[in-house]
Amino acid sequence: MTRGDDRGSAIVEFVFVAVIVMMPLVYLIVAVATVQRSEFAVSQAAREAGRAFATSDRVDQAMGRAQAAVHLALHNQGLPDDAEVAFVAAGSPCTAARIAPDLAAGAQFTVCVTRHLSIPAVPSVLAGKGITTVGEYVVHIDDYRTVS
Repeated sequence: MTRGDDRGSAIVEFVFVAVIVMMPLVYLIVAVATVQRSEFAVSQAAREAGRAFATSDRVDQAMGRAQAAVHLALHNQGLPDDAEVAFVAAGSPCTAARIAPDLAAGAQFTVCVTRHLSIPAVPSVLAGKGITTVGEYVVHIDDYRTVS
């Protein structure tokens, strides 16, 4: 039995195997990058919302400034403004009962920014609820602050 000419078949096999191996790897990198981008955005949003709240003069003004800070942090990462902002007692998890934060000297509370995202290119039937990213930032109002 004589062997046929196999020249050129190695490149075809290499391309076939490379596509089979590389496509899932590229997908995995894209999926992880999407989740990481959301995680970074909510962490930054919580920090900026806490700082915006703490530097406000009035509580009603502080809420608007915190929402604007969250919007900007998400926009900077190219994400839609679909995060939920909540305030809980300092040291409590973000699932704890919400509180109404105040600007009294020495007050402490945690700003929680929660965002839900779906896994890229995975139907919701398979992905379930998707992934939830949460950013937390503990705010400590200056001990010597005077509020007029």
